[in-house]
Amino acid sequence: MEIHVRDKSGIVEVWLTRAEKENAAACEGLKPLYQEYTRKNYLVAVFLPGDQNLSDATCDLLRYNRRRVAQMEVERKKQSDMVMGMRMILT
Repeated sequence: MEIHVRDKSGIVEVWLTRAEKENAAACEGLKPLYQEYTRKNYLVAVFLPGDQNLSDATCDLLRYNRRRVAQMEVERKKQSDMVMGMRMILT
């Protein structure tokens, strides 16, 4: 387990190993940490290992983000064209 306290941003990062993730006692042992830093108005973020291949998951996320940006650009273009059309009608 790794714990990083980021005082400037008010965040506590807790990084668990796969074994710690599956150990109920280890997870239960984090409660005092949560309580201490919650009292100090810190956000406690716990990072757990996943079961997916990191490379595949990253590629999927990048593909999704690229598609989403393209969709947003199309929507902006449509809105811009509609505004320009309305201006032409009004003048």
